[in-house]
Amino acid sequence: MAQQFNAQNIKKRTSVLVFLKGSTAPLVLYVENPDELYAELQQVMKSAAAVLIEKETQGPLRKVSFISNQVAAVAVQDEQYVG
Repeated sequence: MAQQFNAQNIKKRTSVLVFLKGSTAPLVLYVENPDELYAELQQVMKSAAAVLIEKETQGPLRKVSFISNQVAAVAVQDEQYVG
């Protein structure tokens, strides 16, 4: 028998995807304020100076570090899940 899900159980979470040069898959970062992180990463991408970026996250990646000049692109993604 197929399991039925109540629409009330469907939730949404937002992540920031960080695409690094030379990497096949993006870093998927779950943070408290994804729009703020997205804007911050956009700003460091505009800068010519390479800086170390270190973030603590709320998802499977607890802590992540990368160099700003290795960021090729950033994106904000909404995901639905049953919770």
